[in-house]
Amino acid sequence: MTIRVALVDDNQTFVLTVRNHLATEPGLKVVGQAFGGQDALRMIKELKPDVVLLDIAMPHMNGLEVARCLQGMDRAPAVIFLTMHDNNSYRKAATSVGAKGFICKSNVVAKLVPLIEQVAAARDNKYVGHS
Repeated sequence: MTIRVALVDDNQTFVLTVRNHLATEPGLKVVGQAFGGQDALRMIKELKPDVVLLDIAMPHMNGLEVARCLQGMDRAPAVIFLTMHDNNSYRKAATSVGAKGFICKSNVVAKLVPLIEQVAAARDNKYVGHS
């Protein structure tokens, strides 16, 4: 089974880095990317990924607002937040909008793939973990 992943972050260099990293992983396929909240919602509705990697801090519409909108979707994707801001208030906010995982951007290379696989395997769980 291939896990379909969408990337959402306003930092285009970071998106490219993560996309290239995930491209080397069997069983994962990046199906889309967006650099802002409104574009992300359109992309997610159109492409229907299994997992969305979502930055919290973005201009105009932050990741928490995007995740809140996704909660009402039919067959909403699992959300994993990627952020430079690793603190308890962000973690609580992430779980309150239905996130299934939370990872600090500094841990992406080492811990992202296992977290994606864990989240995709446990889609019905409220929250899987953080790194």
